[in-house]
Amino acid sequence: MNDNKFYKLNIDSGILELLGPSLYTNIYYVLGELIANAYDANAKNVYIIRNSDSIVVEDDGSGMSYDDGDINKYLNVAKETRTNADESIVPGSEGKRKKMGRKGIGKLAALSVSEDVEIRTIKNGERSGFILSRKVNDNNELTPISEEDVNFKHISDNGTSITMRSPQYDMHKTLKSVKNNIARIFPYINEDFMVHVDIGNKKIETIGRFEDEAIPSLACLITIGEEFHELQNKFSFDFKEGSNVNKDALLKRKSSYFQNLMLTTKSGKKEEFQLKINGWLGAYRSTRGRKKNQLDFQDNFLSLISNGKVGEFNILPIVGKNALNEVYVVGQLHVDLFEETLLPDMALSNRQGYKTDDIRYQTVISHVKKEWLPEIVNMRLKYSEYNRSQTENKKKDHNSKLEKELVQKIENFKNEAADRAAAELSKLGGESTDGIRDTIHRAINRSLPSMGIKSKIDANKKKLLISHSSEDKLIGDFVYRLITYAGVPGADIIYTSNDDSISRIPDQKEIFEYLREFFIDSYSNEKIFVLYLTSEKMSNSWACLSEVGAGWVLKSDHNIFNLNNFTPKNPLNKKLEWACIEHDENSIKLSNRDIDVLAEKVIYICEFLGYSSKEKDKLKAEIKLHVEIKDT
Repeated sequence: MNDNKFYKLNIDSGILELLGPSLYTNIYYVLGELIANAYDANAKNVYIIRNSDSIVVEDDGSGMSYDDGDINKYLNVAKETRTNADESIVPGSEGKRKKMGRKGIGKLAALSVSEDVEIRTIKNGERSGFILSRKVNDNNELTPISEEDVNFKHISDNGTSITMRSPQYDMHKTLKSVKNNIARIFPYINEDFMVHVDIGNKKIETIGRFEDEAIPSLACLITIGEEFHELQNKFSFDFKEGSNVNKDALLKRKSSYFQNLMLTTKSGKKEEFQLKINGWLGAYRSTRGRKKNQLDFQDNFLSLISNGKVGEFNILPIVGKNALNEVYVVGQLHVDLFEETLLPDMALSNRQGYKTDDIRYQTVISHVKKEWLPEIVNMRLKYSEYNRSQTENKKKDHNSKLEKELVQKIENFKNEAADRAAAELSKLGGESTDGIRDTIHRAINRSLPSMGIKSKIDANKKKLLISHSSEDKLIGDFVYRLITYAGVPGADIIYTSNDDSISRIPDQKEIFEYLREFFIDSYSNEKIFVLYLTSEKMSNSWACLSEVGAGWVLKSDHNIFNLNNFTPKNPLNKKLEWACIEHDENSIKLSNRDIDVLAEKVIYICEFLGYSSKEKDKLKAEIKLHVEIKDT
């Protein structure tokens, strides 16, 4: 042991006990800090090593020299590490790396995991080591580590090793989970800075960039800024060639966002700075199988990154509206002005967020909330519409194939049965074989609907058509919501004014062609149920009248929701008790009796279509949430 080396911590020892256990909330945030320290030491490689009783972070950076004062500088806790432009560049990187650290407390990160942290370092052959502890003596002197014990597992020359003994936080047991979490919390990984994982299974793996794993599984993608457009090369469309998909609606390039801000420097001087945002946002095709463990960082997040380091992992709860489609969103936005050396530090002490009252933070949040998040959510909705259309087409192709096969089987059956029966009967004398055959053919045709042979095809059909004028959309939306609330899936309904494509007819389809294919040109004896929203506007709509005529020809079961005291006409069943709905442009008005009738009608429709409806009282309560009660 070199007795000439003394390691003195320049901080009140009580601070270590206060900050150590509570500074960080997750092992991966700690690892992110230690990896960032290695980056600032101009390392090319970092190794995360899990042993039976310790977690080690080892790097091949510049190391620290006791004689040159590097270690003394390291032990100056909470002293700002970059105060000017020169200090903002990593030494030895030839200007290629911006320094990530700033507060000088990242070295305490390991104390969140372990009471005693062993620091070993080599620089130009000089070996030094000491134990950083939450509890030090009155002189703040740290226990040294003998030079012969300063050795690395993977590094042969310069570098630093941080050993966290008896860690209070644990890493995942699987290599895949460790890699995935580190990739999310430390995105700045490339061929010049690689992070490797060694969890004791004799297999060392290198962590890839999060984008490389995420982008191929995205439904849509926005890249922002010239340096991020290359990410589009990793994006893949999951639609067949020839599909009616506008690829430009799912893959967009944008220029970097710029905003000039008047800010107060650390010296108190007002200056204009340019805020720049670039990066990428996307939305997954599916969330199935993601985040299987509570220790995992979720896959849907929107990170703020500055100088290559995650400053806030997820701003989605702040910029979002907790809407359903936001669960698909993922992205990484880079804002280097957050780490501008001339400006006050806006990062929280644990490096897990930013001060929300800083104008830089507010500007970014406002723009993402108003512009980019709504845009990527709308792109995901467009993908969903395309995907549903493709599924409908596949289902239609499958049904058409079944239909053709069935038609052929029926024709074969009819011909074979008629031929055999005619041949046998002709032996008995009397009518000619052809006459007998025609008679049998007609009898078979009349009997086909009782065979029940179309159930496979019928199961894939739409079951309910809401016939309405587009000018009555207010009532159409109200009725559609009520019926789906009661228990009928939206996928079983044709409602052409729906905002959700699940109940609209597929793209490039004309309504009458669609109805004819599914409900007329078929052997099926299952008919569609039609709910007519009758009104003066409907009576003036040629399309609506055509639907009434088609329903009459098909003899479809139907019901009537009558609007504003309109009188329906033949061929609709005027003997039915109508559900009467009054409305103006902005509101719907019903009497208590009308509410009761409407609820009963909805229950009847559900049960007719084979679904269990919600109770009548629940339906009436739901109706009252959306209407004004009028006097009878």
